[in-house]
Amino acid sequence: MQTIIPTERLEQGRKVADTCVHFGFCTSVCPTYVLDHEENDSPRGRIALIKDMLAEGGKPPAATVLHVDRCLSCLSCATTCAAGVDYRSLIDTAREYIEQSGVRPLSERLKRKALSYIMTHPRLLSVATRAAHVAGGAAARLPGTLGTLARLSNARAVGAFAARGLGPDEGIRAGSLNAGKVTLLDGCVQSALGREINDAARRLLGRMGIEVVDSGLAGRCCGALDLHLGHRGAAQRHAARLVDTWHTLLEQGEIEAIVVTTSGCGSVIRHYSELFQDDPPRRERAARVEQACVDITQFLNARAQDLPLTSPIPARVAYHDSCSLKHGQKITREPRAVLGRAGFVVADIAENHLCCGSAGTYNILQPEIAARLGQRKAGNIEAVRPDIIAAGNMGCLVQISLYTDIPVAHTVQLLDWAAGGPPPRGMESFTPAAQPADEHAEDPLHNGAASAVPETSDLLW
Repeated sequence: MQTIIPTERLEQGRKVADTCVHFGFCTSVCPTYVLDHEENDSPRGRIALIKDMLAEGGKPPAATVLHVDRCLSCLSCATTCAAGVDYRSLIDTAREYIEQSGVRPLSERLKRKALSYIMTHPRLLSVATRAAHVAGGAAARLPGTLGTLARLSNARAVGAFAARGLGPDEGIRAGSLNAGKVTLLDGCVQSALGREINDAARRLLGRMGIEVVDSGLAGRCCGALDLHLGHRGAAQRHAARLVDTWHTLLEQGEIEAIVVTTSGCGSVIRHYSELFQDDPPRRERAARVEQACVDITQFLNARAQDLPLTSPIPARVAYHDSCSLKHGQKITREPRAVLGRAGFVVADIAENHLCCGSAGTYNILQPEIAARLGQRKAGNIEAVRPDIIAAGNMGCLVQISLYTDIPVAHTVQLLDWAAGGPPPRGMESFTPAAQPADEHAEDPLHNGAASAVPETSDLLW
């Protein structure tokens, strides 16, 4: 079997696999291993399978495909690994190798292509979601992928993130945008299903005097979905458009930062130079873009004195660390800091290192495992009795909302509320109640403020 993966990158993958020394720290934090204690569903087991696949060449064994597909790419193992194995690049290479091998049945290849196409085209995704709403419960009872898609489309969180009609300029004074200029990544899925998140971000930035520059990339995909499906070429095509546009704006001084509200996108953008390692000119531009990319909580925390907070809101918030923030970008402190500044009582949850099961298209392609992880996450959240659940990634909140009735909101929606914006859906009648003691408040394993994971915001701002 021939692949178009450059020899240098295949050799790089083999070298990464060789760095694993089988300590096994990764097994205790790997969601799929924690569920079933299957060695091949641990990072250590997957690395061994990938190592053999790359060494032997040819079509990958069915067992290797199965266990690589079950990986969520949550990167919890990378956070824990004492040997510093670059699991991110290894699993991406393995997925690409499998896709190029042609080992999947035609029906599976077509399903993955269709998923990629629909989810990276906001208008098409909006039409599909509306159709699922019209079909209602009947569609959700369909077997297989169609039923899974319908259930996700009808998740309570999708309605919570729909545009409210206020628009992104509500409450912003004319002529007041003089404190800086940024561009905001809307995201492909979020442009279709989470417009209120984007609007809340624009309102909040505008009240701070930050001008949000239109880059002309509304609804454009960053490449994350295709990359995690093993479609590296498609991911590069998506990313190239963003890199070239943003680099021009940065070089011309039109923007000073690229602000991201979709942590799954941010995690990939901050590794764009790796995506373009075979394209040196674009790799240099990608490196410039990486340095300017910042999660919105990092940006806000660095300018905390400028946050236009009108009055504290003492709602109890269960903060879920999305894997793409906690493990992909090493961001844990800033979301809690800005929520605390706004008066929210942040309750950390047990097992906050474990994935909720969303993971891009994972809850569509691996619905059984995703459901077990979602139920486990929801149970841990309900244990701290919050008023609302917050996270920095829309996909996580959609997934979690399938398994609990507690309201959900993106972190930026809560901050917009504290700055005079509308309350998130489900919180319109909120009144403070006596707060239960946080059983994890002094436990460094559960307290995000005590996390030993290194932070990056000081390097950026």
